[in-house]
Amino acid sequence: MTLTKAFVYFCVLVIFGLSAYGILKPLPKGVGVRGSTFVVPENSVTFLSDTTYMGEDGERHTDQEVFDEVFRMIARAERYILIDMFLWNSFQGALIEETRPLSSELTEALILKKEEYPDIEIAVITDPINTVYGGARAPHLNDLEAAGITIITTNLLPLRESNPAYSSFWLLFAERLGNSKEGGWLPHPFDARRDDVTLRSWLSLMNFKANHRKLIMADDGRKMPALITSANPHDASSAHGNVALKVDDFLWIDIFESEQNAAVFSDAELPPMPARESVRDTEGGHSGTRVTLLTEGEIKKTLLHEITRTEKEDTIDMAMFYLSDRNVIGELIAAAKRGVSIRIILDPNKDAFGRQKNGVPNRPVAKELLKKSGEKIEVRWCDTHGEQCHSKLVLIKNEEGHHLILGSANLTRRNIGNFNLETNVHARSAVETDAFVRAREYFETMWENKDAKKYTADYSAYADRTLFLKTAMYRFMEWSGMSSW
Repeated sequence: MTLTKAFVYFCVLVIFGLSAYGILKPLPKGVGVRGSTFVVPENSVTFLSDTTYMGEDGERHTDQEVFDEVFRMIARAERYILIDMFLWNSFQGALIEETRPLSSELTEALILKKEEYPDIEIAVITDPINTVYGGARAPHLNDLEAAGITIITTNLLPLRESNPAYSSFWLLFAERLGNSKEGGWLPHPFDARRDDVTLRSWLSLMNFKANHRKLIMADDGRKMPALITSANPHDASSAHGNVALKVDDFLWIDIFESEQNAAVFSDAELPPMPARESVRDTEGGHSGTRVTLLTEGEIKKTLLHEITRTEKEDTIDMAMFYLSDRNVIGELIAAAKRGVSIRIILDPNKDAFGRQKNGVPNRPVAKELLKKSGEKIEVRWCDTHGEQCHSKLVLIKNEEGHHLILGSANLTRRNIGNFNLETNVHARSAVETDAFVRAREYFETMWENKDAKKYTADYSAYADRTLFLKTAMYRFMEWSGMSSW
């Protein structure tokens, strides 16, 4: 063997070795966790939603609850606020439109709270996407830090590599490069109005790693309510459809532990919690709503477990921004063949902040669901007009009662395969309490286009009519990790 061949073989071995290690390396402490099950009073669980629809006047309208409740939580807080949010910026896409300035609203609310209560502890965990991975300034985060608020930018390096074909190059050559907030020579990837960024920012973006969580916990003087959502404080996302679940107490215990672990592997630490008295209730022997925190891979395990337990005449209703995980798709098809009634509302994957998308993965997935279930699975599309149907909601009704799973996680390999950081909540009850009634009404309103409001369109509106192209594209991107979803 020549020296050149030996060197080539060595390089190939290193690349494959790094790729394999990136996929299989041990998870950081606290990643992929199923929390305790807390039994809480029925009236302490609240379902919230943001909806966007076309009215009879031909105009786009929004009804929003999620961040209005976030602001109420902040207003009531006196001692402690913890927020973990993926997108926290005013970036606009190629098409500039009027949006709600959520990033500024949230920033100002926290700064005012700190001024009103100087001793209150406020901590923010977020993703490096807001600084374009160190290549741009983040004015909102800078203002929060200047006000004495703890800012933690998640260290993504300890997480597993969802894009292994690229990650070996990234780890060998790009990861160790520095970055500069002084600008570069490449266009800003998220907002054409902003200064150019460095090559390093683009290389980081292509690694497709994220802290994708979206949650807040804030005391109300007595308890510690927590809210888990699919919504971001991101101006360009302010018209998106989203959902949230607020739990008035107990769930914060596991949220704090989960977020503390994320802070630790980001070389930081959360401010200490004020002394509180919350009692861990057990699974059995109590009436009420059971709530459990789920992160990363435990979201998938729980969802698959609940789908596989469904039988004839049970129901599964789903509103999902991205649906591509092969195990979830397989179990949905199997459930439909068992006689489970399944209805799915999907985003048509056509709009991304002024840019047109090609419908992958949802359109080929919808085609597969209909074909392999013998059209027993029903699919409708969100009737979007620039915004996205960003909800991540699953409702299941079986002989044991009602289940609701929602949060930050799309049903994709990256989101529920122990790659991204994600947080969901699983709520269940033997009876249909108000939270479940409201979640059901949210789904039915969208499915049926109630009150002459156009939320959804028939499957035929965005049916994938290609023979194989989009299916092949989706399957390869899901398998390889070479996608942003």
